[in-house]
Amino acid sequence: MGKVLIFGHRNPDTDSICSAIAYAELKKKLGQEVEAVRLGDVNAETRYALDYFKTEAPRLVEKVSEETDTVILVDHNERQQSAEDIDRVRVAEVIDHHRIANFETAGPLYYRAEPVGCTATILKKLYKEHGVAIEPRIAGLMLSAIISDSLLFKSPTCTPEDVAAARELAEIAGVNPEEYGLAMLKAGADLSKKTIDELLRLDAKEFTMGSAKVEIAQVNAVDVNDVLLRQAEAEDKIRKIIGEKGLDLFLFVVTDILNSDSVGIALGRRADAVEQAYGVKLENNRALLKGVVSRKSQIVPVLTETLAGK
Repeated sequence: MGKVLIFGHRNPDTDSICSAIAYAELKKKLGQEVEAVRLGDVNAETRYALDYFKTEAPRLVEKVSEETDTVILVDHNERQQSAEDIDRVRVAEVIDHHRIANFETAGPLYYRAEPVGCTATILKKLYKEHGVAIEPRIAGLMLSAIISDSLLFKSPTCTPEDVAAARELAEIAGVNPEEYGLAMLKAGADLSKKTIDELLRLDAKEFTMGSAKVEIAQVNAVDVNDVLLRQAEAEDKIRKIIGEKGLDLFLFVVTDILNSDSVGIALGRRADAVEQAYGVKLENNRALLKGVVSRKSQIVPVLTETLAGK
């Protein structure tokens, strides 16, 4: 039924959006009928990248099974992060750089997962493997994804492969990666006009860690006080989310993109796991997480180990 839909996780970030677009372009050049779509709103950082490289955002889809019976996942694999009706369609492919959890299929599929900092880094390899040239516009979007996920090459998840891919893509796109990247990150870090609801949804993911149900929301900021001054309002909303979803822990991570540190606001019956994991004391439900910027490598594995009792 219909074309194959390609999409990233809910509350999509720049990698989810740009990788969906880039992979759809590759598939089309290989003669396949596909469409890049999205599972949530486009954030300010991603909007900057799309506007800069003159690309329309993928259209929003809420229930993928109403349009197709086959999908391709990029930048995620965990069911709770995907389309709400993901169990009603066939997952034909996954291109990802995260842990594998809560994922199974009825039949075989193409699964490409690599320990790199960004899905777009893997996609660059796929273009090369298929002998397809990357056009400047797509190269710019792939570069944007790598810059976003690596925090302009500062994140511990960033590998030499990511840096090399970014340099090549920047040359194709005709931009200076440092100058463009800083402007893009700053566009995403302007939180002054965001409501608390928007901040908590902007980049939030749910995880199963042992028997605990956890949600981690993360925002990048130039000045973390833009968010911390609204902590009381944020906590009221977080408590509602915990009640509605039956969460054991909600961790709201505000990352300082200039100093490469984060402040974590933790609520829920297992908020103590944050203290155990990082050797910190929560004061007023928050703590400085020194040197922590990556949810993928510095938060999810550490909390999973703590909550699973390993």
